[in-house]
Amino acid sequence: MQRKPSSLALGLVAAAFVGQAALQGGTIFGTWEKNYSPGKGQLVSGGLSPDQMLFALSGFREMVAGILWVRADAFFDSGNYDAILPIIRLVTLLDPNEIDVYATGMWHIGYNFTDEEQRSDRRYIPSALALGKEGAAKNPNTYELFFETGWMWYHKIDDDYENAVSWFEKAKLRDDMLPARKDLLSMAYQRAGRVDDGLQNYYGLYDDASAVYKKDKAFGNHQHMDTIENNIDTMLVRMVQRGYEAEKQGRPLDGYDANPPFDVGFSVKATVLEPRVIRFEGTWNVLPVGTRIRVVLKDQDFKNAEPAGMKWDFSDNVNLDPPKNETFMQDQLYVKNRRFNRKVDMSKDPTMYPFTGQDYVMEFFYNPRSAPPHIQDKFSWNGEGMTDKNFLNTNVRPGQRVMYTTLKLTRDMILRRGEWQDRVPVIKTTNYQETGTTKQDEDVILNVPSLRGN
Repeated sequence: MQRKPSSLALGLVAAAFVGQAALQGGTIFGTWEKNYSPGKGQLVSGGLSPDQMLFALSGFREMVAGILWVRADAFFDSGNYDAILPIIRLVTLLDPNEIDVYATGMWHIGYNFTDEEQRSDRRYIPSALALGKEGAAKNPNTYELFFETGWMWYHKIDDDYENAVSWFEKAKLRDDMLPARKDLLSMAYQRAGRVDDGLQNYYGLYDDASAVYKKDKAFGNHQHMDTIENNIDTMLVRMVQRGYEAEKQGRPLDGYDANPPFDVGFSVKATVLEPRVIRFEGTWNVLPVGTRIRVVLKDQDFKNAEPAGMKWDFSDNVNLDPPKNETFMQDQLYVKNRRFNRKVDMSKDPTMYPFTGQDYVMEFFYNPRSAPPHIQDKFSWNGEGMTDKNFLNTNVRPGQRVMYTTLKLTRDMILRRGEWQDRVPVIKTTNYQETGTTKQDEDVILNVPSLRGN
């Protein structure tokens, strides 16, 4: 015979239920509503359904997180990306061990908000980094969010590689780090200018791979070991041919691939064709394909700005609503036959490019550390084999030789207003020539060295 629960027991359960609901409603939801919800607490159009809210206030956090994440799939499929942001934030608050949600959220925030020409809204990147840092702190026993945060620095920001190194190093310390992903740390070391550290990391990975192969002769294990060995061999050859080892030993660099430095001959002209539409034309005296020059257009007083970028991790707050009154456009000028010609159309995305300020700066930037290997074989890791008689800069990226220059625009010029309504704004560097390539003392073609020799 089953005994019915006593009135006292039922009362205790009811009291616990109400207490938990009060704690959830007063603390977790209140904190989310105050600090994280866009539009003053409106999660998505229509808000949470009554049953979802009941679960949230009753302590079924993981269940609600799962329901919300299933709902997010529908928004992904329909391309309703704005609706996904608050769901991501609420799921990570309800269940901070949802690693996939953190990782997907970083990718979504950092990559998915784009304009009509697929340029991402880089104003969101600080929030993506903040989400990664939070996820790593709440899940310190797995490598995944440490790696994802490092990848954001390495791939998306593609600059300030010491941050990529730092996060990849933390990921490598975790026992569950995938062996193949550890290889990327050596690449990050090289992009950070720490060439010897990159080589030593490869040596350590080769020892680990050899030990695994001795225990298990599987083809995949042998292939991984061979891949690391090939990376070591290639890196050693490049360290010699580029003159890296000679420079460390204080020997003359005559005869090495990075010597003498090659003048890239950069010049540029920017023409505002229509409101928010700019054509960039210019020269780059490097013949082999593979050059992409960074162009940034931003408010002259853009907060947390740095040359050709910004302080991407200036905050630990996951702000789902970045400043709507600031403009930051970044694109790549692809060089072919020593010239580039690219039209950047920002007219279809006024919310992404509001142009509410009065003064703007265009920055042109090239960093050899981001260059493909066949270009680095001449320029080397830190730009030792590169120069520009007009725009070489050794200050904006300490320890590196980069190309960097700026041009200025006003809001009226960009929007073709006022005196510019009937005049075409044209801004150019003093060395830009309207026809042909920039004059050189002699016709020089960049000779890209070969690892096999000539």
